[in-house]
Amino acid sequence: MDATDSPERGTTERVLALLGLLQQQNTWTGPELAARLNTTPRTVRRDIGRLRTLGYPVHAALGVRGGYSLGPGQRLPPLLLDDEEAIATAVCLLLGAENPATTDTTGTGTGAGGGGGDAALRALTKLDQVLPVRLREEVRALTVSVESFGQGRAPADPETLMTLARACRDRTEAGFGYASGAGVAARRVEPYRLVASDRRWYLLAWDLDRDGWRTFRVDRMSEVTARTWRFVPRPAPDAASYVQEGVTSRVYPHRARFLVHAPAATVRAQVPVSAAVVHPRGEGRCEVVSGAADLDSVILHVLLLGHEFQVLDPPELGDRCRDLARRLLAAANPPPAPSGVDHHRPARMFPGHE
Repeated sequence: MDATDSPERGTTERVLALLGLLQQQNTWTGPELAARLNTTPRTVRRDIGRLRTLGYPVHAALGVRGGYSLGPGQRLPPLLLDDEEAIATAVCLLLGAENPATTDTTGTGTGAGGGGGDAALRALTKLDQVLPVRLREEVRALTVSVESFGQGRAPADPETLMTLARACRDRTEAGFGYASGAGVAARRVEPYRLVASDRRWYLLAWDLDRDGWRTFRVDRMSEVTARTWRFVPRPAPDAASYVQEGVTSRVYPHRARFLVHAPAATVRAQVPVSAAVVHPRGEGRCEVVSGAADLDSVILHVLLLGHEFQVLDPPELGDRCRDLARRLLAAANPPPAPSGVDHHRPARMFPGHE
């Protein structure tokens, strides 16, 4: 050990600290590492050699922009995670294990997930074996606060997710700025569950200022904080179902229900979970609930599923179907063309374009 090494820092501890620094930043110079580790550049070079022996591909570059960097190797060496990173990784792996694959609609048995759920479960098992007891209990407590429906969700800020998950777990109020069409407004809530859809993360919470359950998109939040005020949980709806119904129908001016003559599993494979809710209704049939900005668009989407269906509600949706049917029949049986019209010359539908 060099004379300037900290006497209380052993070789193993120093090498682990060096590995942590290399994983935090792309490139470090020797003097920078020596200063952070309270040692000398010579000791840094020896410790770099120890990491390479253990299988960590540490690269060294000369010149003004040179330095040490951790690169990809032939095999995966152990990762050094701090407490926050370990907890966030475990929660994400758990979500991956619960949602193993995107439904296979090709009939080949090769869904988009490709067995990713099994890999996530194996990785979660390995991580759980090496987590300290205090972190293992933290992870298991946080996972109670997270639910999901669908796969392929967009990423969210891990710090925001962890802050909200802890607030759900600890039953403490949360505050944040929330962006909407009217601008950004401060919100105070009693957080209940985080819910991950196939597109986004949501928070189901009791809105203290509006006195009711609300669904908030996490990507629209800013300056998220957990407050010190604790609350007694209220009777709550099923989080995943409530959020899914909200994003598929409650946010739209029109809400439609159809009875579709096809198994629920078949229709679910055709409809994104963020577009409609599908309920089984006996053998070979299901109910599809969806929302839309106008009735014609929701009719079109159900029609293009390719199954027989009936309108359940609203009543005006049935009237709209009959009106569209008359127009389609008229289009399929056009009246005879007047005499003198050239039947072989196509009509000009857009003036100025041939």
